[in-house]
Amino acid sequence: MSTATLETVALTHEQKLDRLAEVAVKVGLGLQPGQELVMTATLDTLPLVRRIQEHAYKAGAKFVSTLLTDEESTLLRYQYGSEESFDYAPSWLYDGMAAAFKSGAARLAVAGGNPALLAGQDPEKVSRANRAVSKAYRPALEFITRHDINWTIVAAATPAWATSVFPDLPVQEGLFRLWDAIFAASRCDQADPVAAWKAHDARLHERSDFLNNKRYAALHFQGPGTDLRVGLADDHIWHGGGTTAGNGVYAVANMPTEEVFTTPHKDRVEGTVTSTKPLSHQGTMIENIQVRFEGGRIVEAKASKGEEVLHKLIDTDEGARRLGEVALVPHKSPIAQSGLLFNNTLFDENAACHIALGQAYSTCVKNGEKLSKEELAALGANDSLIHVDWMIGSAEIAVDGITAEGKSEPLIRDGEWV
Repeated sequence: MSTATLETVALTHEQKLDRLAEVAVKVGLGLQPGQELVMTATLDTLPLVRRIQEHAYKAGAKFVSTLLTDEESTLLRYQYGSEESFDYAPSWLYDGMAAAFKSGAARLAVAGGNPALLAGQDPEKVSRANRAVSKAYRPALEFITRHDINWTIVAAATPAWATSVFPDLPVQEGLFRLWDAIFAASRCDQADPVAAWKAHDARLHERSDFLNNKRYAALHFQGPGTDLRVGLADDHIWHGGGTTAGNGVYAVANMPTEEVFTTPHKDRVEGTVTSTKPLSHQGTMIENIQVRFEGGRIVEAKASKGEEVLHKLIDTDEGARRLGEVALVPHKSPIAQSGLLFNNTLFDENAACHIALGQAYSTCVKNGEKLSKEELAALGANDSLIHVDWMIGSAEIAVDGITAEGKSEPLIRDGEWV
C-alpha cells in the first residue's frame, strides 16, 4: 500500500462528516444488503445520524430504526419525576431491541453526550436509574457481549461535550476543534479512510496474535499508585481490531480503537491500581479512582470526585466488583498524542491501558460463544449487569507478561510496547 493512500488531505467539514458516516457503515458495521440497523443517538448528533442513515441505505439496509434521546428531557425526570420513577426502565423498548438483534439487525451507537449531565443530581437516584436500565437492557446487551451481531460505536461532537473538553474556548471554536479530533482519530481526514482502517486493523491483529502465541497466565501493571497483578482467564483469547460476529459479518466494534484486549480471571486479581484519567459514567465524572483487589474482588475503593457514584456502581451486583476486561494500549496512540482529555470512554480508553469492571466478553474465551454462563464462570469469565472501562495507563506505566512458570517478560515500558 502506498504512503500516499494514507496521507492526510484537505477536506471540508462536510466531506469529513460524510467520510465518518461511510467508515461507520462500511468498516465499523460491515452492514450487509438486506440487514436492518438499530441506531441510538442524541438530538445534537443529527447531522451525523442522517449521513449514517444515507450510507446505510446505499449499502442496502432494509430499514434503519433510529432511537433519539434528548438530554434536557433526561434532566426533567430528575427535577420532577416521582420517587418510584427511578426504579423503572421501559422493558418493552429494550425487549424490542433484543428482538431486532435476534432477527439479525446490526447495532450502531453514536456517542456524544454531555459527560457531566447528571453531575448535580442525587447519586442515589442516578444509581437506581442506571441499575434499572442495566436490568432491562441485559437481554439485548448479551447479543453484543457475545458478538452475536455486528455492532459499532462512533462519536459526534456536541456543544456540551466540546465545552467539557475545551472549557476556555468559545463554544463554536471548541466544537470545531472536537470535530477535527474525532475525524483524525477516526482516520477520516486521510485520502482513503477505508484503506487506512484496513492497515490499522492488520497491525492490531499482529499484536493480538503475538499475545495469543505467548499464552501469558497474568499481567503485572506497575506505575505511580499501581501495583496490580491481573490473572487471565483459562483459555483466554486476545482480540484487537475487527472480529467476525456470530452472524458471519466482519465488524470493528469501536471507532476509534487502539487496544488489544482479553478476559481476566474474575478470581485472580490482586493489588492496588490508580486511574490515570477521569471516568465519565452516565453523566457523572469520577476522578482519581483508587481501588484494592483481593481474590479478584474490590475490597477498598475511593475517588477524589464522584466517590459516592463509584460506590453505587460497584454495588450494582457481585460481578460489578470484579474485572471483565483488561486492555493494552501504547501511550503513542494518536489519541494519547493529541494531548486531549476527551471525557468520553470511547476515546480515553484508546489513549491508555485500561480495565473494565463487570461483564466479560465471551468472545475473549475459546469457544466462549458456545459455552453456558456456568461454563464461562468456571474458566474465570465474570458476569454482571455492567461493563465500565476506566484508564490505568500512562507514559509512566510498565506491564509485564507472567508465564505459567512464573517468569516475567517485559511488554510495556514507559507506556510503549517493548
